[in-house]
Formats: sequence, structure tokens, C-alpha cells
Amino acid sequence: MPTDLRSLTQYLDDYLGIALIADDREALNGLQVENSGVVSRVAAAVDACQVSIDTAAARGADLLLVHHGLFWRGLEPLTGRHGRRVRKLIESDIALYSAHIPLDVHSEVGNNVRLAELLGVADAEPFGDYKGQAIGVIGGVDSSLEEFISRVRHCLAVEPHVIAAGSDRLTRVAVISGGGGTLIEQARNAGADLYLTGEGPHHTHFDAEEWGLNVVYAGHYATETVGVQALARHLGEKFGLPWEFIDHPTGL
Repeated sequence: MPTDLRSLTQYLDDYLGIALIADDREALNGLQVENSGVVSRVAAAVDACQVSIDTAAARGADLLLVHHGLFWRGLEPLTGRHGRRVRKLIESDIALYSAHIPLDVHSEVGNNVRLAELLGVADAEPFGDYKGQAIGVIGGVDSSLEEFISRVRHCLAVEPHVIAAGSDRLTRVAVISGGGGTLIEQARNAGADLYLTGEGPHHTHFDAEEWGLNVVYAGHYATETVGVQALARHLGEKFGLPWEFIDHPTGL
């Protein structure tokens, strides 16, 4: 049923700990664009790109939840593609709510907790330091490397890039969604047999190879689809709102 935007976003701010979680200063987590004040249908997407916004409008959503919001470049004129995105949101009366690191780290609907659950990583606990806070999770598995990669393919519908530099028998897996390649050393130091993330720089191949750690790059986009869907589902159940996921994969 229709819900007051202010009440809904206050709930999200509290539930996600928006004011408590350190992030890039340009992330601007929380409500980025408001609508006329009422939400009756929710759309979720990884990115606040034009396709996501246009699709949300076409499907009658009045709230768009995203992981990557609008303002990564800081202040910029409302012209060109930036202006088109904002104009479409306002013309379509769509509120935009963004949660970056707060969605990665959340203990119930977070990207990393949800990835671990989907991939059969048991007893997951916090792992990986980002600005003084644990960003990922690490937990137990009993699987061969081949079996685990098969799970990744099935759960995320991707062909992951695998650096098979460690043991074929896995007992401990670390997970950080998105661009977590530079934390390979932290995964090794935490005792992981395998580190799963979205993507990483070229030199991380040699990090994995020379430290003897299996690394799986399952795609920045793919590893961050699970959190926004879990959040939209939670919000839908909490407020009695219909929701849908707008899938616009980048292949990256």
C-alpha cells in the first residue's frame, strides 16, 4: 500500500546505518532525489544509470533503490547525461535512494552476507578492513575448487575469471563484492583458501600467484546484484510494497 517517502527513507537510514558507515565522501548515501512524497512501487538496480531510471519510469516505480548513486564526480552541472538522469527522475516522480558501503556490509541484506549464503559459505564472520570497518565476510566450506566455481557460475550466471594458484581443496573462503581485488593480502592473512570478489587490477594476478591463493573475479556488477534485491524484498515485506529488480549487466 502507498507509504510516506519520509517514513520509508528514515527506516532505511536507520536499518542500513547510513550515518554510521564510512564511505567515499562522494557516495552521498541515502535519499539523493525526492519525489512528491509517496511510494507505491519499488524498483531496485545496481546502478543509477539512464537505462535503470528509464526502465523504472516505464514500469511505474516511484522509488528506485541503487547501490551506485548519481554523484561520484562530486559537484557537477545538471547538464548533459547527468542532467538527463535527474530530469527523468523528477519528471517521472521517482525518488532515488542509494546505499553503497552500507549495503555491502549489512549483516542481513548486505552483498557479502548474501553472496556467502548463496555460495554455501558457512558461519560467516566479518573480514577485510575498509576505513577501519570490516567490509567482507569469511567462513567455512568443504568443496573442491571446481565445485565452488560451478556454484559461482550457477548462482551469479557468469563465467568467472579464476586464478587457480592455491589448494584444490577449499575449507575457508573470503568474500568481498565489487572492486575488492586489492584486499587479496588480507584474505591470505585471514587464512582463506579462496578469495571471491568482483574485479581487481592487473598486478593482483601476481599477488595471488606468488602468495598461493585461489582468487575468483566474478564480476563487479554480478557480485553486487544480490544486496539491492535483498533490500528491496525486505522493504516490500516491511511496507507491503510491490518491487522488482531491473537487471542491466555490464559484463564487468
